[in-house]
Amino acid sequence: MRITDRVFGVLLLILAVTYGYEATKFPIPFGGQESVGPETFPILLSIILAIGSIYMIVKPDEDAKWPAVSMLIELGIVCLVLVLFAFGLEYVGFVLSATPAVAFLCWRMGATPGKSLLTGAITSVVIYVLFTRVLELALPSGILGL
Repeated sequence: MRITDRVFGVLLLILAVTYGYEATKFPIPFGGQESVGPETFPILLSIILAIGSIYMIVKPDEDAKWPAVSMLIELGIVCLVLVLFAFGLEYVGFVLSATPAVAFLCWRMGATPGKSLLTGAITSVVIYVLFTRVLELALPSGILGL
């Protein structure tokens, strides 16, 4: 698996550099340049991805095994939930889109359904308040009109 990890690491490094470069092309927000703008989070993600991919290139896993088919199906379902979250943002808003996504992910990690739903609701509301009130970055409010 050494060569596979290295090739995958190179591909991820190319993705990280491209993603970071494209993030620098975001237009300057109305009112001038701010310390936290629309490009900040994508650039941080690209840096983290670049560090991880360089680690994969330098120190690949020696005896990695492919996960079972059931795990691949579960990962596919998680990806589907995240895609539905992204598409739901515009229509129903951040809170109503993030709550079921976070609740599902918590449930898949072993929490009870009640605790998962509570965690999803609290997490989505806290993140919404932090972004809109503290950081003054817009998140879609959707049908709630917060």
